Amino acid sequence: MDLPIYFDNAATTRCDPRVVDAMLPYFTDFYGNSGSRNHGFGWRAEEGVDLARKQVADLLGADRKEIIFTSGATESNNLAIKGAARMYAKSPEGSGEPRGHVITAVHEHKATLDPCKRLQKEGFDVTYLEPGADGIITADMVEKAMRDDTILVTIMWANNEIGTINEIPQIGELCHNRPSGKEVVLHTDATQWVGKMPTDVNRDNIDLLSMSGHKIYGPKGVGALYVRRRRPRVRLVALQEGGGQERGYRSGTLNVPGIVGLGKACELCMQEMDAEIERLRGLRDRLESEIERRIDEVQVNGQRDKRLPHTTNISFGFVEGESLMMSCKDIAMSSGSACTSASLEPSYVLKALGVGDELAHSSLRMSLGRFTKPEEIDYAVDQIEQAVIKLRELSPLYDMHQEGIDITKIEWQSH
Repeated sequence: MDLPIYFDNAATTRCDPRVVDAMLPYFTDFYGNSGSRNHGFGWRAEEGVDLARKQVADLLGADRKEIIFTSGATESNNLAIKGAARMYAKSPEGSGEPRGHVITAVHEHKATLDPCKRLQKEGFDVTYLEPGADGIITADMVEKAMRDDTILVTIMWANNEIGTINEIPQIGELCHNRPSGKEVVLHTDATQWVGKMPTDVNRDNIDLLSMSGHKIYGPKGVGALYVRRRRPRVRLVALQEGGGQERGYRSGTLNVPGIVGLGKACELCMQEMDAEIERLRGLRDRLESEIERRIDEVQVNGQRDKRLPHTTNISFGFVEGESLMMSCKDIAMSSGSACTSASLEPSYVLKALGVGDELAHSSLRMSLGRFTKPEEIDYAVDQIEQAVIKLRELSPLYDMHQEGIDITKIEWQSH
């Protein structure tokens, strides 16, 4: 077993060597611009892009014409959320009238929350749904928030910190079958879902879907946005102008090697998904059960039955999460989303579930992947157990707890 071991696959994944092999010729041999239609170099690059578009579409159950290549899920989210809201706005910007109503959730990724905040500044009303302790957004929650002027619902399919799965197919059915007959556009940030779990955008009633290559063993800096073309046809306002590439939604020279890599990554996910689901679920369950058996005062956060098979988020009572990570130097894991890990604030996702600041500060996300080995699980449990024991030896609160003192009733005095 090689050290260190990598338990942070929700942040990014190792690029599969088979993906790298598929990409390499497009750096040195087939290096043409896919938009160059008058010579073989451009034709060969375009062939690579066309194949990748089909591979992505096949993974999503979509048509290849519905795939827009982007730089990643953050760009896809921005294009979907801002583009749809502005396209279906009820009134012009600056008119003083509400421009339309958008529904999202408080524990979405920042790549969704920040575009929604931007829409609020442009005059849109945004409702931020709050999950229960299980972390799940249900169709019933969305239905209760719906209004006559609702134009867009944007809810992630699976949460990036706790892995819980939201009721996306049911929410999509709700959006498409409004009593008024006016359909609402459903966008889902499926960055953590796609490639790990079966997806069919038609069966699951999805209008817009965002994904990233680097979450599915592909390269960084490339992603895709699915945009429904039929029943209903969804239209967007473009965020950038230029040469009109990608149906005019995303102008700019295509990242051909990255797109080829994304396509190959999608193909591999389709081939190996069923076996990987069972393998990763078994490894994650083994990790959790051993931690719970050997360490007291631990809590698995979120709904345990409705979550991704490879992700776990665990709070270790009386231990500070950052200290625990530093004590386990041979294990790469995180205390939250990679996009917010520089913050000293407790995870806003866990706080949205009602987890207190102390437990939120003591939480670690461990996400397994294609290259995770069974022996790495055993090594990680050993290291975490030893680190927790040492850190708790330094905690007077843990000593009080062991002696049966109710520390919640202690009156603290600052000096």
